Amino acid sequence: VHKVTAMTKLGYQIPNFTYPGVAADQIFDNLVTQAKTAEAAGFDRIFLMDHFYQLPGIGDPDDYMLECYTTLAALAQHTDKVRLSALVTGNTYRNPAVLAKIITALDHVSHGRASLGIGSGWFELEHDAYGIPFNTFSERFEKLEEALNIILPMLRGERPTLHGEHYHVTEAINSPAPVSKIPVMIGGNGEKKTLRMVAQYADEANFTCTPEEVPRKMEALSTHCERLGRDRSEIKVTKLVMMVIGNTHDEAVASADEFIANHGWPPEVVELLKPRMTLGDPDEVGAEIVKLKELGLDGITMNLVAGAHRPEMIELAAATSLKALS
Repeated sequence: VHKVTAMTKLGYQIPNFTYPGVAADQIFDNLVTQAKTAEAAGFDRIFLMDHFYQLPGIGDPDDYMLECYTTLAALAQHTDKVRLSALVTGNTYRNPAVLAKIITALDHVSHGRASLGIGSGWFELEHDAYGIPFNTFSERFEKLEEALNIILPMLRGERPTLHGEHYHVTEAINSPAPVSKIPVMIGGNGEKKTLRMVAQYADEANFTCTPEEVPRKMEALSTHCERLGRDRSEIKVTKLVMMVIGNTHDEAVASADEFIANHGWPPEVVELLKPRMTLGDPDEVGAEIVKLKELGLDGITMNLVAGAHRPEMIELAAATSLKALS
């Protein structure tokens, strides 16, 4: 088994499969190039979104989206070292015992490089369109907790029996067991429910909040850990960064503008998005990452929503980020 970094220091998320000049039958080859480039450049984890429709803020519902786990298993055949994960699995989309089998299969086909990223699910349009029950906000969190009490024991080689409100399993066998101890990341920033579950079940948290909110989320996580008797230092905290980088500031702006133009977004969407982007040349982007590191984060996961189809941008993002995080 390859020696694999157990925690994310620098993750690379691929959130978008619609690129200028890339036809539908060329998407996977483009993903292979991205994954190989990211691994060679120093990223330690590759993430795909677990969605069936593209998200608002990145594209339109009918933009290209490949199913997450099938694609991760295929990327495992083209990479050697990086861990492979969803950022994050929508718990509502799959039966939890089946999801444990899927993660285990990914671990085998990648020789021990699978990670489980999971969240409660939130994109109502997908649920409605595909006939997947959406439930209430509270029910989705209940489902997630029940699911964790099925999936985590199965990944440890146990045979859980659980008769919950939402899921029922009886002596659920997972054979063969995973090759590695699979790290568990719970995505989201909810201070009451999500971060309590992180404290109780996870090895890693991933925040999607603004940098200003990070200290408060860290404090909430520490409080939950203290109450549950968990050592806070066992949990690594990362943050998702939407990055637009260029060799110069103007090149980064042009890259963002091209992406926005390709999607034909109205000005109000652009106004909403631009503050969420970490945009600029390597000095500007590096300075932003240093600020994030100073907040006490253990690492970052970035997506290059506007420039991922250009391998040199992946390399530039990696070099800039590794320097800032060192």
